[in-house]
Amino acid sequence: MDTLPERPETAADGARSPRDRTSSPGPWPAAVAPRWALRVLATGAAVLMLAAVGWLLFWFLLRLPLLTVAVAVALLLTALVQPITRWLHRRGLGEGLSALLSVLFLLGVMIGIGFLVGFRAADRLRGLTRPLTAGIDRIRVWLTEGPLGLDPRQVTQIRNTVVDRLYALTPDPAVAARMAVYVLAAVILVAFLTFFLLKDGAAMWSWLLSWVPERRREQVDGAGNSAWTALSQYVHGVVLVALIDAVGIGAVLLFLGVPLWVSLTLLTFIGAFVPLFGATVSGAVAVLVTLVTNGLTDAIIVLVAVLVVQQLEGNVLQPIIVGRTLRLHPVVILVAVTAGSLLWGLAGALLAVPLVAVTYRVLGFIREHPVPGATAPERPGSDALPVPEHAA
Repeated sequence: MDTLPERPETAADGARSPRDRTSSPGPWPAAVAPRWALRVLATGAAVLMLAAVGWLLFWFLLRLPLLTVAVAVALLLTALVQPITRWLHRRGLGEGLSALLSVLFLLGVMIGIGFLVGFRAADRLRGLTRPLTAGIDRIRVWLTEGPLGLDPRQVTQIRNTVVDRLYALTPDPAVAARMAVYVLAAVILVAFLTFFLLKDGAAMWSWLLSWVPERRREQVDGAGNSAWTALSQYVHGVVLVALIDAVGIGAVLLFLGVPLWVSLTLLTFIGAFVPLFGATVSGAVAVLVTLVTNGLTDAIIVLVAVLVVQQLEGNVLQPIIVGRTLRLHPVVILVAVTAGSLLWGLAGALLAVPLVAVTYRVLGFIREHPVPGATAPERPGSDALPVPEHAA
């Protein structure tokens, strides 16, 4: 039987599918996974491993809230007062003495704020509890019987919640004593951590770098320096913005003769450290206290002052002073503050934004400064079909 002669391969055969052209007899399958699929699988596995390690680390940190918050606050305070320590060191003082004087300065400021906001405000708040409750009742009557005509039952429920929270601000002596011991332990721990970070921070960082592989040491060092620079700029910017807010609102409260104006001014200063929410809450407290103690006219004046200061902060101060440091969208800041508040309350709200800002800066530095030789160059045309020689 005559057999047909083999047809020579033409250029049209090069258009056949890869499966037809790469199929060959043998025990191993001829089909090979595309290179992009292997990259996707490898990247997914790496992301899952990093997520697992991050989840375990986060779970461990949540188990030790006092230590975790103390270390985070110590880092923030170190970034805040490090310029003072360097200035003292340039004036001829030793590193240990410069760090000690900086910590003593911090302790003096913290004790003063704690006295004015805590003890002094608690004593005055006990006397203002009944007037505040009466003012809230007047607001409730206006909301239900005034032009708004809200549901009396819902307004009453909100009123009862606010009054319960108000009376909870004046705890019994036993609870206050336990809280004082807890706060004292946290302050001592933060003071020790801040002192050693100011004194031996560079040596600690060098020791940590010694555990990093040599080919990645320069990248990790640059990322760490970038993170510390971002943290320092953020802390200094927020402190400046908070100081401007406190001076503006405090001057209005002092001019109107509002009781607790010092405590309300300090509350405004502290509230500025919580983006988006802090200024709103502190301003609402200032307006409510003014309404109860001074009347409706002064409360409207304080409300106008709070709105003006907040607009100045949001449209001028934050973008110019802090915005260049964060480089974060307001939605990201809102999500970070909300998540931090749900996890750790006030401490989480304070620490969420600097944590996200530092993480963003570190990831950006690593992306812009890859390790030399860490990724091998791809062979050209590895994902494309091979072209037959005669078709060229």
